[in-house]
Amino acid sequence: MSGLTALKVKNARAPGKYYDARGLYLLVKPSGSASWVLRTMVRGRRYELGLGSRLDVTLAEARDLADEVRKKLRAGATPSSLRAEANRAFGMTFAEAAKRVHTERLPGWKSSKAARQWLLVLEKHAFPKLGDKPISEVSSAHILEAVQPIWLEKQETARRVKQRIGIILDWGHAHNHRAEPAPMRAVDAALKKQKRSAKKHFAAMPYRELPEFLHRLDRLEGMGALGLRFLILTAARSGEVRGATWNEIDEAARTWTIPSDRMKAGDEHVVPLSDAAISILDAVKLLRRDVQQSLLFPGQRIKPMSDMTLAKALKSAGGVGYTVHGMRSSFRDWAAECTDAPHEVAEAALAHKTSDAVVRAYRRTDFFEKRRDLMIAWAHYLGRM
Repeated sequence: MSGLTALKVKNARAPGKYYDARGLYLLVKPSGSASWVLRTMVRGRRYELGLGSRLDVTLAEARDLADEVRKKLRAGATPSSLRAEANRAFGMTFAEAAKRVHTERLPGWKSSKAARQWLLVLEKHAFPKLGDKPISEVSSAHILEAVQPIWLEKQETARRVKQRIGIILDWGHAHNHRAEPAPMRAVDAALKKQKRSAKKHFAAMPYRELPEFLHRLDRLEGMGALGLRFLILTAARSGEVRGATWNEIDEAARTWTIPSDRMKAGDEHVVPLSDAAISILDAVKLLRRDVQQSLLFPGQRIKPMSDMTLAKALKSAGGVGYTVHGMRSSFRDWAAECTDAPHEVAEAALAHKTSDAVVRAYRRTDFFEKRRDLMIAWAHYLGRM
């Protein structure tokens, strides 16, 4: 290596390739990370073999490794076997990378269930084909092996698997564990077009049936029935009700403030409580005395009740064929057909975000007072007041 080139390698900062005369070069990426790569010819084909990060391997060590690789190639070793060997020494497998990405993303998930599911899907559908492969060796063909068997049968799952594989490979590229980003354009080109399935909606009870349904629900005992009544009166989501705590309730202001980390859209939502909703909380107090910081509607062992508990109350009161989440649609249909409430107010009552970013940027109100009037009218309609 000439003195000038050696100096460039030693002090390399700008993105590019800094060559040794024997085919060894330092690849410097725009991020500043750098790794040693050996370019060699095997039976007329050019190959590039990674020899490790500059942070872990000195120039002298990289030269020795390059000499060792050339000897093995002359002895009959293949570039693929040497790549795998190099990655075991200096890199990581796809499974190891997936777990690293999962750990780094943990703080961003809203629930432990979503965090577990992210990795479980990969363990089931990607790890059998890709798990033990060095992340630097995962190609479009390997990705297709994992995704194609479920691409048309389990469409949504397959899309999630493909997306997460892409995230992991891009992470590997950014952290200098593979030379190229995820080859997703090639994967997309090879996959067949999925048939668009009709969007399934939650079965919603017609709002005209709700007053009679609530009369039947009144005859049921237990936290499940109370929680379902509260859910209907507040038009809230199941998870929001099941996770609600007493410190979120302001009885003086007659509000329920759901923190951002429990909201689907990630924004705090203040729900105005009608007299009927407050009366349900009073009924809960009669059943329980330890209501300071605890759950509003606890399940067994003072843990949040399951979604099945609410579904059971729905079924027991004659709501067979309908869903708990569908109660929100029942409220929305009633607001559209039986009130003069503006679209924006009804949507705000459901904590829906408008898809128009400009509208969101200029809106400075959550229509709270109008939402309070709407929820009082809803309780009147249901025969609760």
